[in-house]
Amino acid sequence: MKLTFWGVRGSIPSPGPNTVRYGGNTTCIEIRTDDGQLIILDAGTGIFPLSHTLFGDFPLHAHIFNTHSHWDHIQGLPFFIPLFVPNNRATIYGAYDPITQNSIEEILSVQLQYRFFPIRECELNAKIDYVSLREGEKVNIGEVTITPVLLNHPVVNFGYRIDCRGKSLFFTGDHENPYNIYDQEDDEYEMYQSLLDQKESHFMNQIRGVDVLIADSSYSEAEYPAKKGWGHGTYHSCMQMAEKAQVQQLFLTHHEPTRSDDALEALFKESRNSLTVEVPEIALAREGVSIEW
Repeated sequence: MKLTFWGVRGSIPSPGPNTVRYGGNTTCIEIRTDDGQLIILDAGTGIFPLSHTLFGDFPLHAHIFNTHSHWDHIQGLPFFIPLFVPNNRATIYGAYDPITQNSIEEILSVQLQYRFFPIRECELNAKIDYVSLREGEKVNIGEVTITPVLLNHPVVNFGYRIDCRGKSLFFTGDHENPYNIYDQEDDEYEMYQSLLDQKESHFMNQIRGVDVLIADSSYSEAEYPAKKGWGHGTYHSCMQMAEKAQVQQLFLTHHEPTRSDDALEALFKESRNSLTVEVPEIALAREGVSIEW
């Protein structure tokens, strides 16, 4: 497989001189599989520069997997150029929301309403299909298997495991390690902790031993207490997760938009020096970088 980072910032695009090295686009990851499938994880603003590299592949079929419906993960979709070109095809996958009973089509079509965008979906020339997923409902695309895993964020958020010819990758989307909302003296504490332990075991089983883990590491340990419950990880939590799951390579992503490239590197160095973990390779996700294995 080959992955390319096209957007690695979280929350809001942050272009400018202080984010040139790592990039200012929001989340988008391109996956090219050994059998030639095009899989795109999230449609943040990074999907726009990605689309400029695809003209030679027309007509194409893009499989776009949405982790969740927050703006920074869908805001580039109306600017994905292949959608405007006849004979192209896009299949958009995402979570069915059991609370609102919204399908992925209903969630994403909102941004193509006239109040937000001047072109209606019916005016797009590509063929667009929608697939609403439930946790554990595997998707097979050629030789690839994609498994959605429900993770912890203030909206329904799927992480995705991708397997192809013995190679594997997991992307968390936005994820915060779940924590017990009760105090230890509360009657509900043990029952809730038991549920958390079951969830943690299930999650570890999904990511254990993957070749590549791409994880949301928005905050430092010092920043986290003020952001607890916002649904994002820390450098430490992601590195500990990778060690526990015995992954081969960890990429830290969803970079805090107010953090400059210099500050990113300083925090990364500080975190690596303060925490000893046995992960073969750990790196900051960088826009434009490709990894093939």
